[in-house]
Amino acid sequence: MSRSFRRTGALGAATVALVAFGAAAPVSATPVSVPAAQAVDLEFTLYAQEVVGEESEEGEDTGEGVPAPAVGDTYAFAEDLYRTKGGEKVGRDAVSCTVARVGGPGSPGDLVCAGVFVLTGGAVGQIAGQVILPFSTETEQPAPFDIAVTGGTGDFEGVRGQIRSTSDGEYARLDFRLTR
Repeated sequence: MSRSFRRTGALGAATVALVAFGAAAPVSATPVSVPAAQAVDLEFTLYAQEVVGEESEEGEDTGEGVPAPAVGDTYAFAEDLYRTKGGEKVGRDAVSCTVARVGGPGSPGDLVCAGVFVLTGGAVGQIAGQVILPFSTETEQPAPFDIAVTGGTGDFEGVRGQIRSTSDGEYARLDFRLTR
């Protein structure tokens, strides 16, 4: 599977995603002054970089040596999480994406991605997220997307919110906005 197709499924990812789906000690974890309906307890940014592993390829060839995705195909990947690009490692994530719809020319397909961010210092715990991502095998870089935070453990027990994932060179920038 191509790196760009896997990145599309990232929650950073993720994906997870889901990337990629927090910080050991969030950079700006001070409460933000906003109306109660929009209360944000934690806001911080992390950078996710994919951990390269072995891959196996199956399926129909797209003509470029990369198999075309089929409904039901599952892709998994992992990333290390950093406070800054190439800086202090503060966690990891694991993301799994399943192809739910295969698009045709001019019509995107859909990936359903779920992922977990594991934070390993300062604030410690896990943050879970999920997203439906449109994808195209013709697009190299995915558009920014939002991951729904569905819960957490440890210092993140009961969190909700979203994570904005944006491609940033060899990294995915993950902007966390969490509430309790």
